[in-house]
Amino acid sequence: MNLKEINIGHLIYIKVRETSITMERICNFFGLSENEINEMYDKRSINTELLLKWCKLLEYDFFRLYSQHLILYSPPKAIDNSKNLQKKTKLPRFRKNLYTKEMIDFILELLESKTKSTKEVIEEYKIPKTTLYKWFNKYKNSYHEKDDPA
Repeated sequence: MNLKEINIGHLIYIKVRETSITMERICNFFGLSENEINEMYDKRSINTELLLKWCKLLEYDFFRLYSQHLILYSPPKAIDNSKNLQKKTKLPRFRKNLYTKEMIDFILELLESKTKSTKEVIEEYKIPKTTLYKWFNKYKNSYHEKDDPA
């Protein structure tokens, strides 16, 4: 799946088809007409409250698609931790470099299929070389360094 371009309406449509939920149930859940639901399928983005309802109805975390996009495609920032620790916020703090199993599988699949080299992954996704090799050892015993020198 390409997380660079997220068309959330289309992805919701795919999940609806996979789960075989009836249009009547969807309309009742949202309190909307069939036309309004079909219009949502055509939208590239939707309101977060509606997206949260879709997540609950379809039992799928669509927000994670956006989180993965941020991890993969946001530019790295130079962070001064001493200043960062002093700032108080009431919002929860998240670690940017928290790699999910899905993201690890995606990166390893790119490498195993030779779609990207180790060097390209390191440069494009800013994943440390040591982290990649830990993933190889932990998740993919079939990968060999000699197949893809960094």
